[in-house]
Amino acid sequence: MTTSKTLALTEKLIALSSVTPDDKGCQQHLIDILTPLGFVCETIQSNDVTNLWARRGTTSPVFVFAGHTDVVPTGPVEQWRSLPFIPTQRDGKLYGRGAADMKTSIAAMVVACEEFIAATPEHTGSIAFLITSDEEGPATDGTVIVCDKLKERGEQIDYCLVGEPTSSAQLGDMIKNGRRGSLSGRLTIKGVQGHIAYPHLAQNPIHEAAQALADLVEEKWDAGNEYYLPTSWQMSNINAGTGANNVIPGDMVIDFNFRFSTASTAESLQARVHAILDRHDLQYDMQWTLSGLPFLTPRGTLSDALSSAIHAETGIMTQLSTTGGTSDGRFIAQICPQVIEFGPPNASIHKIDEHIELRHIDPLKNIYRRTLEHLLPV
Repeated sequence: MTTSKTLALTEKLIALSSVTPDDKGCQQHLIDILTPLGFVCETIQSNDVTNLWARRGTTSPVFVFAGHTDVVPTGPVEQWRSLPFIPTQRDGKLYGRGAADMKTSIAAMVVACEEFIAATPEHTGSIAFLITSDEEGPATDGTVIVCDKLKERGEQIDYCLVGEPTSSAQLGDMIKNGRRGSLSGRLTIKGVQGHIAYPHLAQNPIHEAAQALADLVEEKWDAGNEYYLPTSWQMSNINAGTGANNVIPGDMVIDFNFRFSTASTAESLQARVHAILDRHDLQYDMQWTLSGLPFLTPRGTLSDALSSAIHAETGIMTQLSTTGGTSDGRFIAQICPQVIEFGPPNASIHKIDEHIELRHIDPLKNIYRRTLEHLLPV
């Protein structure tokens, strides 16, 4: 059976059934490791969410490892080949909920720090950890709370490496230097309900909205930029009618979402949607929900250091990407100029039988350590 310090810590964390937002003692275990290394550890509780801010050093630059101890629910346990919270090695892989997203990353970060500090106890700058148990949940009591507190205290962050599982076909082939924003809308088109045989006595909201919806589908919101594809607008749900085939509905509700780049703003997208709807003289109500702003870290010190570390460890020339969903990087980017995400392959995340290949675990730790060596030398 394969074993290493990073693997052992990963298995310890997987065994703690920290389904969001319950940390289940994961962060206390990290505190027990980090404190003897010289980290000052602060637990920040917000409602049912546990957050950890741990820092070693008082000078700049400040390098932060960020991640989350919470995991998504297991799904039907009987469909797993081995129990999701009993870490199991099989066929060269480690199975368990959180193996890829993202307990291996957290373990690799901690052991990387142990090795770096042992070799370079008088390193420049500071190392910190920002860990939450609310990334897989609403994300209202987690990283955003810690970032607000750091901002209030005037604590500066120079670099942040988030351990999200970003690799695709092989470890190191992709890092995320940004994420798209997410802006959702619920549009209610108002009509007049009536008998379908007497359309002149009613007003069909489906008919009224049809051309406006076609215009929204055809609209080119932006052209993207060097790092982002063009902004995407997609309808996810449409609901109208009573279920009877002889009743014109009184209203229609459409749910839609923008995944938008830094080439647009939430305000500009909202204004353009309203302009299109108003052009068609529709009677409507709109509810907007902004769940995340886009962020972007152009090529620079942090991405260069991480890319160099990946190449030195794996021989791979990594690719910068902004694809995928949102992450807690969107909050950290509000207080940190350089935020990059990097972690293991993501093919099994959130799935039954989530796993990571054993051969990736120590190289991931080594990449994190090499990044520290680039950025915080003696």
